[in-house]
Amino acid sequence: MYTLKKSLGQHFLKDEQVIQKIIDVVKEQVFTNLLEVGPGAGALTKYLIDLPGINFKAVELDEEKVNYLFQKYPVLKDKIIHESFLDIAKPFDQPFTVIGNFPYNISTQILFKILEWKEDVPCVIGMFQKEVAERAASKEGSKVYGVLSALVQAYYNVEYLFDVGNECFNPPPKVQSGVIRLIRRAEPLHVKSDRAYWVLVKTAFNQRRKTLRNAVKSLFTAEALQDDIFNKRAEALSIEDFAALTFKMS
Repeated sequence: MYTLKKSLGQHFLKDEQVIQKIIDVVKEQVFTNLLEVGPGAGALTKYLIDLPGINFKAVELDEEKVNYLFQKYPVLKDKIIHESFLDIAKPFDQPFTVIGNFPYNISTQILFKILEWKEDVPCVIGMFQKEVAERAASKEGSKVYGVLSALVQAYYNVEYLFDVGNECFNPPPKVQSGVIRLIRRAEPLHVKSDRAYWVLVKTAFNQRRKTLRNAVKSLFTAEALQDDIFNKRAEALSIEDFAALTFKMS
C-alpha cells in the first residue's frame, strides 16, 4: 500500500465516473506521445497505459508512489521519471500531450513550464483547483481574468470542461476542482515579441486597480499613452488588445 503526503499536496482521484470522463476527453485527441504528471496511485494511469499505439511516460516525485506503480503495473518499468515536473528536461523529442491531476500547490507553475515547451505540446488536459482552472479559461471582463489567463491564452485555446467535487478525492481537498483542456492555437498571437507581451501583461496586472495609463506608463512614450485604450483597466483588455499594444511599446 501507500501513504498520502500532505507536503506534496496529494489528493488522489477515486471517483470512477470522473476518471472515465477524463479518459474520454483524452481519447478525443490524436497523439503518439503522452506524459502524465503526478500519476500518484494510478487512477488515470491504469487506463492511459492501455491506449493503443501510445508512447507513454509519467513523472512522479514521490518515491513511494514510484515503487507502488512499478509493482502494480510492471509495464511502467523505464517509463516513470522520478523527479519534480518543474525540474525535468523535455521528456520526448517529438510533440507530446500532457495530462494530469496536477498537484494544486504548484499548478500555476506547471502551466508556465508547459508554456516553455509550447512548440512541442499541442494539447494539455488537466485537473486543477477550480480557481486556477477558471483563471486559465476566463476572458476579459471577468473578475478572475489576469496574468495566467492572458499568458496561457496567447498560445492556447482554453476550454473549461467540468467541475469535480472534493468528495471525489481521497482525502477530500478543502477546495473544488475543475478539468480544463488546452489546445494550441492554430495561428499564434501577433506580437512584437513574446518577451514584450509577457512584460506588458505582467506589468498591467501588477496594479490591476489602476488605469492602464498609470500601471504601464514606464513602458510607453507620453505620446503613445494618449490613446483612449489607456483609460481602461487591465482586465478590460483582450489578449488581442495586449498584443496590438506591444508594437507601441518604447
